[in-house]
Amino acid sequence: MSAPSLPPSPQSHSVPSRSRWVRAGWFAGLPILLLVAAAAAYLGLSRITAELERQASEIAAATGEGQPEPWLRVSVSGRDLTASGEAPEASQREAALGRLAALEGVRRLTDRTGVIEEVSPFVWSVERPAAGRIEAKGSRPAEVGAFELAQRLKPALPRDATLSDRARAARGAPRDFPDAAAFAVERLQDLTTGAVATLNDTVISIRGEAASLAAYDALRTALATPPQGYTLGTVEITPPVVADFRFGVTRRPDGSLELNGHVASESAREEIRAAAADAAEGAAIDDRLRDARGLPQGVDGPALVRFVLKLAGLLHEGRVSFEGAAVSVEGNALDAGAIAEAETLMREARPAAIAAGRVALTARPIVPYVLRIRRGADSVTVSGHLPDQATREALLARLNPRFFRESIHDRTRLADGAPAGLAAALAAAVDPLSTLASGELTITGTELRLTGTSLYPESAGRLGRALPQALPAGWSATVAIASDEAPAVTADSSACGQRLSERTAGHPLRFAPGSTALAPEFYPVLDAVAALARACPGERIEVVGHLDPAGAKPETPADPVADEAAKETAPKPAKANAKAEPKKDAKSAKASKGKAEPKEAAKPESKPEPKAEKTEGERADAGADLARARALAVVEYLQKAGVPLERAAAPTGVAPLSDRQGIGLSLRS
Repeated sequence: MSAPSLPPSPQSHSVPSRSRWVRAGWFAGLPILLLVAAAAAYLGLSRITAELERQASEIAAATGEGQPEPWLRVSVSGRDLTASGEAPEASQREAALGRLAALEGVRRLTDRTGVIEEVSPFVWSVERPAAGRIEAKGSRPAEVGAFELAQRLKPALPRDATLSDRARAARGAPRDFPDAAAFAVERLQDLTTGAVATLNDTVISIRGEAASLAAYDALRTALATPPQGYTLGTVEITPPVVADFRFGVTRRPDGSLELNGHVASESAREEIRAAAADAAEGAAIDDRLRDARGLPQGVDGPALVRFVLKLAGLLHEGRVSFEGAAVSVEGNALDAGAIAEAETLMREARPAAIAAGRVALTARPIVPYVLRIRRGADSVTVSGHLPDQATREALLARLNPRFFRESIHDRTRLADGAPAGLAAALAAAVDPLSTLASGELTITGTELRLTGTSLYPESAGRLGRALPQALPAGWSATVAIASDEAPAVTADSSACGQRLSERTAGHPLRFAPGSTALAPEFYPVLDAVAALARACPGERIEVVGHLDPAGAKPETPADPVADEAAKETAPKPAKANAKAEPKKDAKSAKASKGKAEPKEAAKPESKPEPKAEKTEGERADAGADLARARALAVVEYLQKAGVPLERAAAPTGVAPLSDRQGIGLSLRS
């Protein structure tokens, strides 16, 4: 019989259960152990990092000995170090890096240091990449230090902007660099983002867009006075954009023009001023334009300017304006016809994308009555008013032969209100104007003003005396002629001869066929010759007359009234003394009279006998007499202009010159 089984022992059940509990406790405590280990490692790394930061700071601070400030900068990240800065010398750099690398606990050392060098040119720049940030690049003075320079620049920074200095220390900076750098940084306050200011040695350049009209004006004012010792280089300041772009021209009663509104660039300003000067015809230009952009899309700027100035040319007083993409004109028109012309221009000649604005013009009586003749380098411009077409044609007929080298531009308009004696005043004043190198004749009512430049001082003095006396009764004249100084006295005969050639070159003196009367264009040349004779006391002037062209007939004056007025008002040179009047011998008197005095009248006959044709010898004698009479007329003028009697003569026995040669003038010792 088998033995009975015994119940299991309690101990046999407790062993596996305890093992499970042990394992469960181990896993439950593992995170805690990890946290404890991590905390211990972190605290250990923090202690190491803090210690590295302390020791690195000591090493960096030590590099400031003998320098404006420490040159070494060290950043610590855990056990990694990054060194930056520029050492004064390579040995100091190597020493500092060696000390950093030897620190206990350092895992990696990143070297971003350099050695201060001499640079040329010394270039430093600041840029405004964003509204609140300014970045410095290039080279900064090693002798100043980054911190000190930043402190100097801080007051010049734009509001709420910070400075990021990426420049490297270097030697070779110009004198007073911090002041120039502050000047450059301060200019960025008035510029938008993207602006750049650069110092290249002692040259300051600035590029950017102005933030506003006020900022643009402030920039122009500030740039007018750069720091002492510095100059401006390239300055490219773009004008600001405005929403209400305008342009206008105001015509004042005196003919001057005022320019106002906006202009997109300096080149556009110059073009506008040139066009306005042409439209003003010598009157003043008052430029009040402000630089700004914002011309409406599709509008041609130059075409707009031409259109506005063309309308302004129809005004005696008033304004033409471009605002809100439309052109308007108002004021007092030149005359009744100008109103219709302005309306036609507004209707048919407006540039593209420009609307027609208001036309408010009136035509008042023309007071004062103005006429202007302006002589330039290669043109003569006549503007203002004339009473009728006949007066216009007579004036042009008088101008054309006297200004045959220049082109004549007639811009006159016909209107009532001309002062009495206008035609006679013009006849007296056109000839003096033709003797000037450049000048302007202005008639305002019964007041005449002649201004300009004469090649010869004697002509200037003569015109001032003669013109007022030549005007009709009730008229007044003002003459303001500038001229070169008279030549100094010299005894050098060769120099005198050269001066005579210079004064007469290109100015041949030719009498009209059959005439011994001096032409108006003779006067400035003869005045210069007289001055030269006085400046060369050892020389004598000899004058030789010229013949008429073969077959030429005496000319008939085209304007008898004007020619008669010219004879009465012919300029008379100032006498040097009472003895300067020439003495004529019998032959000279006979020659100077020529055929001007009629012979004794013959008794009337039932049938006049035909005149016998002159022989060739008689014609030659007559030509020689005429040539000598012309020479004596020139001598007489020179003597009245102050040349002593014995130092100006028409020698006998000298063959006359041809018409092509004209009057001969030469010096004899």
